[in-house]
Amino acid sequence: MKPASFKYYAPESLEEALVLKAQYGDEARILAGGQSLIPAMNFRIMQPTVLLDLNLLAELSYTSSKDSAVLHIGAMTRLSEVEDDPLIADRVALLHESLPYIAHPQIRNRGTVGGNIAHADPAAELPVIALATDSRFRVQSTNGSRWINSDDFFRGYFETAIEPNEILVELEVPFHVTNTGWAFLEVSRRSGDYAMAGIAVLITLDRDYICRQARLVYLNLSDAPLEAKQSADMLVGETLSDELIEQVANKASEEEIMPMESLHATVNYQRHLACILTKRALELAYGRAKET
Repeated sequence: MKPASFKYYAPESLEEALVLKAQYGDEARILAGGQSLIPAMNFRIMQPTVLLDLNLLAELSYTSSKDSAVLHIGAMTRLSEVEDDPLIADRVALLHESLPYIAHPQIRNRGTVGGNIAHADPAAELPVIALATDSRFRVQSTNGSRWINSDDFFRGYFETAIEPNEILVELEVPFHVTNTGWAFLEVSRRSGDYAMAGIAVLITLDRDYICRQARLVYLNLSDAPLEAKQSADMLVGETLSDELIEQVANKASEEEIMPMESLHATVNYQRHLACILTKRALELAYGRAKET
């Protein structure tokens, strides 16, 4: 099929793009990598009347560390660039580990960080990583810019806190602190397919290997990235054991996630996957934290 007719703009500066977004608002969709938007338009699932192509905006393609605590990633940075960045591999290992799970190399060569985040697919990896790392997003309009915390950004299926006149321009990701372990795991029918379930884990230990901070965030087990805060709190102040990990996995999979049945997995199967993935991810993250 072919998309419905639309107006096409390829602004040459961010300022020009913001003016167009202010003019057209909800009528305009942003074309970043296009790996999700173009297929949806071809099937007429989405029928924007205006398409704003940001691929000429080289100013939004970058990774940088302005200080020693956080990483800044421009919204038009390609996923493959993030995957190959040695600074990210060293300082934000959870993000680095998740990238190969995103579709296929050809998709990552065109897909962008901003496009992946703003699309807000509950089966996408980057929104889960953003929530797990307590990242922030900078959005901009003709009126200025503002920061949105990750726990306020995702509001449901393909829905975010971005206003109709705003464009996502930057992601800010905190570096992992000392003695932090990480793990990202997911299950799909084939490599590159949408995940039936997934999890991102961060655990920070003290010098006695006692957990002082933990985050468990689930992929495609709700209508948005889901943080199991009560389950994570069970780990704080404790030395991880097989028994504790079992208890945390059971609580998260039975009480906190909110899976929705699909053609690929029933609710019970998704809960089973969540339990298994939680155990494996906690064991992996705990082991890595003790080694750092």
